[in-house]
Amino acid sequence: MSHHHHQEQHNAADAMEEDDYNMDDDSDGDDFLGQGARNDSDSDEEDGDDDEYAQGDYKASDTSAEEARRGKDIQGIPWVRLATTREKYRARRLVEYKNYENIPNSAEGALKLCKSTEKGGKYYEFSRNTRKVKSTILHFQLRNLVWATSKHDVYLISHYSVRHWSALSSADTEIMNVEGHVAPNEKHAGSLLEGFSQTQVSTMAVKDNLLVAGGFQGELICKNLNQEGISYCCRTTYDENAITNAVEIFNTSSGAVHFIAAINDSGVREYDMERYQLYKHFRFEWPVNHTSLSPDGKLNVIVGDDPDALLIDANSGKTLHSMKGHLDYSFASAWSPDGWTFATGNQDRTCRVWDARNLSQSLHVLGGNIGAVRSIRFTSDGQFLATAEPADFVHIFDFKSDYNKRQELDFFGEISGISFSPDTGTLFVGVWDRTYGSLLQYDRLYNRSYLDSLFY
Repeated sequence: MSHHHHQEQHNAADAMEEDDYNMDDDSDGDDFLGQGARNDSDSDEEDGDDDEYAQGDYKASDTSAEEARRGKDIQGIPWVRLATTREKYRARRLVEYKNYENIPNSAEGALKLCKSTEKGGKYYEFSRNTRKVKSTILHFQLRNLVWATSKHDVYLISHYSVRHWSALSSADTEIMNVEGHVAPNEKHAGSLLEGFSQTQVSTMAVKDNLLVAGGFQGELICKNLNQEGISYCCRTTYDENAITNAVEIFNTSSGAVHFIAAINDSGVREYDMERYQLYKHFRFEWPVNHTSLSPDGKLNVIVGDDPDALLIDANSGKTLHSMKGHLDYSFASAWSPDGWTFATGNQDRTCRVWDARNLSQSLHVLGGNIGAVRSIRFTSDGQFLATAEPADFVHIFDFKSDYNKRQELDFFGEISGISFSPDTGTLFVGVWDRTYGSLLQYDRLYNRSYLDSLFY
């Protein structure tokens, strides 16, 4: 991704995908335009949209599953009070939304290759929309800012604050605030004891008891969720092209906790959290936007500022195969728990599904509606693959149907991240919008045969 992130977002009205459609200019003050990275939400082009959706003193409220069944909009948008209907506004969004491309017209060619899929699957059911927590975005291309560690526990970024939301108790708790000075309270070799100030968090990951946040200047901040304070801080590089694009936490075959950081300086770094030190550093020919480690820890998918994806040996860093098919830069990847299947998400508006045993071409090309595939997640049982567009749509594909059937989650707002709970029971979607910013929760629907397989 380009390291000129401020300029990109300033020029968003002309180029980027954030056609910020905020439907209420009389917002509640929680709009997030980024410290030094404002987007097009204040542009003249949008002002007309705000007039159309002006709602006076109306404030959106939370929505429960029961209220949604009775007809309430899941985001609390009062369509009866607006100058348009939901259907008309959806049709308009489909036409007007601007997808950001690094390679012009990449989507035009890629979408012709997409398989036809059957919409209408029902795998996850709307459960709740809460506006108490608002997941925000700092860089428009990086959308991995929501992480579920259980069906009730979610971690997300809200401005400079890393927060924990309990769906069980409805408690919103600040875990870490990086607006001021943050420094480690533990001493480890290689840790930057002076810490950081005003860290702009570009990405994060949470697994078990470890939280890792990455910043625009190569910052890495590690926190043990069972302890007070910060465990470890380091700066990956002092290169000006230092933004942390993605982080993945994993356990090695011996059970040690490690994480991999994809950095915009074309490097992939692996850190050992048992010893709190850099463990491996691989360099590539282009900025790396995302990585995904195979379940057995032997292979790593590398995607970035190149149409081709790479499959590398996770131990040596040697490139084993270059996957061709995408037509633009990629920002998402994920492995299925089956150990062979993985997926890549691209700004050409497609997700490609691959089989590591035969990489001559992808197995499937899955399309979207309006924009790049910015985030990808498999359920831990491998039954579903979720892809998130930059806004408005999350698609859930059914593996058992050979990805021919899908469920489409349809709402309004930029997507900060998606996360399945480890038990697959819940899907959380972070929505960033000045008025309707919230956390959407969907619960899995289990058919009888599936339940029988669990209990009999």
